[in-house]
Amino acid sequence: MNSMNNGTILTGTGLTKKYGDLAVVKEVSLSIAKSEFVCLVGKSGCGKTTLLSLLSGLERPTKGNVMLDGTDVTKATEDELALFRRNNVGFIFQSFNLIPTLSAWENVALPLFPIKMAGEERKKRALDLLEKMDMGHRTDHLPSALSGGEKQRVAIARALVNNPKVLFADEPTGNLDSATGDAIMEILKRLHTQEGVAILMVTHEVELAKTADRLIRMHDGELIS
Repeated sequence: MNSMNNGTILTGTGLTKKYGDLAVVKEVSLSIAKSEFVCLVGKSGCGKTTLLSLLSGLERPTKGNVMLDGTDVTKATEDELALFRRNNVGFIFQSFNLIPTLSAWENVALPLFPIKMAGEERKKRALDLLEKMDMGHRTDHLPSALSGGEKQRVAIARALVNNPKVLFADEPTGNLDSATGDAIMEILKRLHTQEGVAILMVTHEVELAKTADRLIRMHDGELIS
């Protein structure tokens, strides 16, 4: 898979998503450069999460196409898409989406199981990432024993375990108090500067978004700035 020459990692062109007659995303086009941190801001219901789903390959557009690192994601079969997502993108959600019966390190290692990799190597990668998230002392804890901020740190480590080219974050601080949310934002900024991973984050909090390289506003299914 060839990278695009102009430094762009992700491009959506003319993206429209309809549910019946209702267009939730309307003719949206945007590009994100490699190692760029972009925040998509708008009120609830404006289409931010749907646009994130289209750009990450979680949903297919009604119209338009998505290029991620030189591959047309919209033309892939479901199996190709699942494999492509696993190898190229990471996801962070507002609700953490951790598996309650697995420890912190097992949750982080989970995306590596379909890959041919020795068990010890999987565990080491998970533990190394948790250490980077300042979670080295909580690796064996179940999610029920973790605070909201700790759960989100585990979720970020899991999102990074495959060395993704793009990290998609949907309201990653939405369930956290402001101090914990600020700490999570600091981690994302650090990842962006140190690891060079491109981040597209959705939020309705403009103050949080101001720390990104670029802020894009969305209203009623369209980009307005």
